[in-house]
Amino acid sequence: MEDKKNLQLPENAQRELRPGERYEPLLSPQKHFAEVTPYSVAIGIVMVILFSAAAAYLGLKVGQVFEAAIPIAIIAVGLTSALKKKDGLSQNVIIQSIGGCSGAVVAGAIFTLPAIYILGVEVNFWQMFLSSLLGGVLGILFLIPFRKYFVSEMHGKYPFPEATATTQVLISGEGGGSEAKTLVAAGLIGGLYDFIVATFGAWSEVITTTVTGIGQTIANKAKLMFGVNTGAAVLGLGYIIGLKYAFIICCGSLLVWLVIIPLMNLIWGGSVIDLMHTGVAQTIGEMGPEQIFKDYARHIGIGGIATAGIIGIIKSFGVIKSAAGLAVNEFKKKPGATGEKALRTEEDLSMKTIVFGIIIALLAIFAFFAFGGVVNNIGQAIIALVIVALIAFLFTTVAANAIAIVGSNPVSGMTLMTLIIASLILVAVGLKGDRGMAAALVIGGVVCTALSVAGSFITDLKIGYWIGSTPKTQEAWKFLGVAVSAVTVCGVMLVLNKTYGFTGDQALVAPQANAMAAVIQPMMNGGGAPWLLYGIGAAIALILNFCKVPALPFALGMFIPIQLNLPLLIGGAISWYVGSRSKDKAVNEARVNKGTLIASGFIAGGALMGVVSAILKFANVDLFMTGWNAKWGEAISIIPYICLIAYMIKASMKLEKK
Repeated sequence: MEDKKNLQLPENAQRELRPGERYEPLLSPQKHFAEVTPYSVAIGIVMVILFSAAAAYLGLKVGQVFEAAIPIAIIAVGLTSALKKKDGLSQNVIIQSIGGCSGAVVAGAIFTLPAIYILGVEVNFWQMFLSSLLGGVLGILFLIPFRKYFVSEMHGKYPFPEATATTQVLISGEGGGSEAKTLVAAGLIGGLYDFIVATFGAWSEVITTTVTGIGQTIANKAKLMFGVNTGAAVLGLGYIIGLKYAFIICCGSLLVWLVIIPLMNLIWGGSVIDLMHTGVAQTIGEMGPEQIFKDYARHIGIGGIATAGIIGIIKSFGVIKSAAGLAVNEFKKKPGATGEKALRTEEDLSMKTIVFGIIIALLAIFAFFAFGGVVNNIGQAIIALVIVALIAFLFTTVAANAIAIVGSNPVSGMTLMTLIIASLILVAVGLKGDRGMAAALVIGGVVCTALSVAGSFITDLKIGYWIGSTPKTQEAWKFLGVAVSAVTVCGVMLVLNKTYGFTGDQALVAPQANAMAAVIQPMMNGGGAPWLLYGIGAAIALILNFCKVPALPFALGMFIPIQLNLPLLIGGAISWYVGSRSKDKAVNEARVNKGTLIASGFIAGGALMGVVSAILKFANVDLFMTGWNAKWGEAISIIPYICLIAYMIKASMKLEKK
């Protein structure tokens, strides 16, 4: 291997290979390196616990789950450098792979399971835990047969943005710890900033146009308003998402809040509209913009997300066919038939192990459904199992494809469609009401976690492919990370529910879970679904697809509150700004990369301190300045927010001289 100070990916790492050309990873396939050690496993477990807690809080607070791969990689590099660990690079891949389960399992859990509390349905800790655990295990097993297709057969055809960034961190970190220092500094600033807001209420977390008298009048009369969340973590998310997708998300949000909601008031302001037959008594004109969004406009986004998922499956049919063919050929191949032993970097868990693992996982899911209090009888359990198996398998490639191309997993949209299908089928077989809602949400939780873990895992495997890790080692130890993360996130969810709750004025936002609840509640209680609004969303998604505009981020913007979308645009604009000021391309790239470290620090620090704040409130330590915040909060908040933005820009553009 090269000297640490000169480590870099081979020239052909991110381009298509020429005929007869092979990719040679950094760690030689002919040599063996220390990968799984007591150190790497222990640190990996610590990382998965910390970041599962942080990601759960952030996801429930603002509806966005950050990928922990980059912060975990930086911390791992800093630790191995400080401890002067031999084979640090190979061990860091395992640390990152185990720790990376955090964001994936969290997304699977918090997008669905909080809806249980929102709907007032009884589900215990073990049902939530098994939903996350079994879904995660199924996601790993379904993805492994597709590994060679995505990471090897498609070499150079997919950009893998998340894997690229993480790999660069792992490699560059071998030569020094300056990146870790940047992350720690940003984490302290972002964490302290969000802690002051969440714990003390020194300024408001959200600025809205209703802060002025004119703005309040416009909101009341024209139903026109918008706001901005001032949190450091949300700003960091926007930076990492980038200007392109942040802009698309905001376009969807602006369409709903500045066009659709005011238009609904203009046309039907004096009417009572009860699309779901739930007994609505208020007219549109009597509702505020937030209520119109919650009860009506958000469903347009749900229809768009579901349709975008269907489009993704259709587009991915070729991927499914090609990858399945590779898997079948591997299963038929007899050991030693070629007379050559597979290289270390090409060894997966055997296909027989995968097939038997899938069978055992499906049997466990069936037992969970049938005897774990999820459904009423064995027949319903079989139907629920078929729903899980088919949708999880088909959507696995959609998730992996999305991660490989744009680094974003459309798991929430695919899960929404799963809930719609599951609810329709369960009602047809006689499972309704609270029991039906609980069953649909647990089924959705299994599928959501499976797809989330599958999408995250393809990133880990691509990192290992570039660096030269042993795939079967990554695959085997991924199960441990999933189990630890499942325990952590379900525990954190219980604490946050008792601290904040998911309903009421001070409740956690949990936008995806609220959307899930809005989908199934009317269907399970004898009402109907707002098919008209779903249809409008579907039509918008089809038009966007025809115009070559990514439908999924646009639809996500339509059902996430606008105050959580506009900060993404601000963060994306900062990313564009720091990456376009110099005429030297290398300088721009270095600035963007440093900004990514700062944004990751904001996310990790803000989310972790948010958990600390939640624990303080859970322990009845109330330090929040309610009166001050109500009177001056919004007016004051613009000052620290501008300071935070200024720090991010200045620190990103300041590079060390070499």
